[in-house]
Amino acid sequence: MSKQQNTCAAISLMCGLISACSSVQPIETMKQVDLNRFMGKWYVIACIPTLIEKDVYNGIETYTLKSDGTIDTVFTFNKGGFTGEAKRYNPKGFVVKNTGNAVWGMQFIWPIKAEYRISYVDEDYQQTIIARSARDYVWLMARSPKISDDQYNSLVKRIQEMGYDTQKLVKIPQL
Repeated sequence: MSKQQNTCAAISLMCGLISACSSVQPIETMKQVDLNRFMGKWYVIACIPTLIEKDVYNGIETYTLKSDGTIDTVFTFNKGGFTGEAKRYNPKGFVVKNTGNAVWGMQFIWPIKAEYRISYVDEDYQQTIIARSARDYVWLMARSPKISDDQYNSLVKRIQEMGYDTQKLVKIPQL
């Protein structure tokens, strides 16, 4: 994909991400997220995919807290298969004040910041669910590339209870 196509894809993604309906109740978030514990590598186990996440393998989201309080984000994956073309996106995260660090603006293209809500993280910071109030996209992630069926089913149930159509969830193949 050319740089121009990547830019077009990112713009399309942003337009979709900001099209949340204002009459929808916001997704509940964690009361407090320890940003230092949340930082690091997260394997995308399943998601309702955005435009750029179609046909993704080995999806990994990595967060690094910067000294200015922003979050450097790196999303890497292979397109179309385990040995497919390596892709990398670098949105910037901004923690929304007075949200317990659980609501971020994720910026792919200036000045647009897409909603990113940490709706669940287990006490050991090993599994998380990132949601949006529009209930259009959701990400189920873990610190390891595989989780048990029981863990997966429990997390999917949480996603369903948030009002998502879990039939749209796509498992992301991980090595």
